[in-house]
Amino acid sequence: MWEAIVNLFSNILLIIYKYMGGNFGVAIILFTILSRLALYPLMQQQIKGTQAMQELQNSKEWQEIQKKYKDDREKLAQEQLRLYRELGINPFASCLPTLIQLPIMFALYQSVVRALASTPAQLLILQNAVYPILGLSDIIPINSKFLWMNLAQPERLYVFGVGIPVLAILTALTTYLQTKLTTPPPANPNDQSAIMSKTMALYMPFFMGWITYTLASGLAVYIIVSNLLGIAQYAMMGKVNWSAILPGKTVRRKQK
Repeated sequence: MWEAIVNLFSNILLIIYKYMGGNFGVAIILFTILSRLALYPLMQQQIKGTQAMQELQNSKEWQEIQKKYKDDREKLAQEQLRLYRELGINPFASCLPTLIQLPIMFALYQSVVRALASTPAQLLILQNAVYPILGLSDIIPINSKFLWMNLAQPERLYVFGVGIPVLAILTALTTYLQTKLTTPPPANPNDQSAIMSKTMALYMPFFMGWITYTLASGLAVYIIVSNLLGIAQYAMMGKVNWSAILPGKTVRRKQK
């Protein structure tokens, strides 16, 4: 099953590469746009789940429960689950698109590495993965150069002999911005879920930056474009929390 997904992504990338003038960087960017469009319904579900959680945090009933059971974590958790059931809230709804995107990222990474085959053994694996009906064998091997980078290798921009990991830095920055801009402000900063969200917002950019620092730069291109598209989609729906990065700026969020 996993091999079939990787082969599918490899063929999609090769098709885009073939019809976009042999530019594999552009192929990854267009693939990212297509995957974002495919995940758009899930992103809407994520927004609804986040809004429902926000409404719960703002409700007087939940705030009273927190005060009543502040010293009894087990009872507090039971009451929280009860409210989830009564209000029809899925606590995992806001995480679903991220959980789905992770295997897409891993499959994309493997498909990028496979498509950028350079050794005879790798070229044989790629030839066997290509769908014969698509007639893609004639474009193999492909050109892995994009701007200043080799998409099959970790990216470094050398300035005066010093290798600067530009894409890793951009990955960390855009991951941080996307998390901050698309996460609504918590009603109670001391709430357990708010603390967890804050912790994730701090550690995830470093984690994603490290991944793109060590792995093929083609994956970094995918993550950066995906992050920017995510922010743009939220902005078009009026859901971006600009106050998270602009001190003193208050934005009235649109409600559906």
